[in-house]
Amino acid sequence: MLSELAAVVRISGVIGFNAKGEANIKVVTENAAFARKLFTNIKKIYNIYPEVVARKSKKLKKHTSYILVITDLAGAGQILEDIRMTARNKRGASFLNSAADSSLFGDNKFKKPCCKKAYLRGAFLSGGSISDPEKTYHLEISNHSREAAAQIQMLMNGFGLNAKIVKRKGTYVTYLKEGENIVDFLNIIGAHTSLLELENVRILKEMRNNVNRIVNCETANLEKTVTASVRQVENIKYIRDTLGFDNLPDNLREVAELRLNYSDANLKELGQMLSPALGKSGVNHRLRRLDEIAENARNLEEE
Repeated sequence: MLSELAAVVRISGVIGFNAKGEANIKVVTENAAFARKLFTNIKKIYNIYPEVVARKSKKLKKHTSYILVITDLAGAGQILEDIRMTARNKRGASFLNSAADSSLFGDNKFKKPCCKKAYLRGAFLSGGSISDPEKTYHLEISNHSREAAAQIQMLMNGFGLNAKIVKRKGTYVTYLKEGENIVDFLNIIGAHTSLLELENVRILKEMRNNVNRIVNCETANLEKTVTASVRQVENIKYIRDTLGFDNLPDNLREVAELRLNYSDANLKELGQMLSPALGKSGVNHRLRRLDEIAENARNLEEE
């Protein structure tokens, strides 16, 4: 739970100090469930009750924002020290730790895999989002610190995910693009319900894509077959009307007559009608010979 809280404070928390050097932490979210979870975690770990303020936005959509405030008296200083956001100098005074993002997982307290998973869970709850999987596979976690983004990338890649970072409008975004990596990430952070929903979408999407590929392939093959059949019939009719079937070898004449009588038949069906029966390649060879005879006859006629 402390690792999760560390990610929340680092990514979406605002840290302030009053004139006396006393710290306070403020976390703002529009997600009521996340606000409740954060309140519960702080209560369990530190036995303190953060102040909660709900504010209605004056903008068109009028979202409700939930603000959790922890003052120094309530334990903000201890929380910041525990998550390595602050350190103490020789005189015991607190100051912001400039190496906060690199120091956290150097501590044995946060080296366990479960702590790293909890940190990623907190990071996603604070600044994460997933695109509609019907359109594209994309998961991202955004924050204002390049170091924090690199920390999240390192943790993700430590679990075998291919995470990358991009800068966007003053923020640093750690993102995943592959559907399998997103599923693995949801499993890592314990979002099993969302994982199952995503898997259902992936399965249906893959089935639709496979059906579309099969239909497109069948349609292309059918168009190819029809086009070839029309061309063959035209050439055979030209041969019949100019050269005559009597001038063709018996094997070509037999195929030519069958193609005229059964213009919708495929090569396999034509081959089975021959005596003796012939395979697809043999029928195709004879039809190509008829195409060549018709083409040569046309060229001679033009000359």
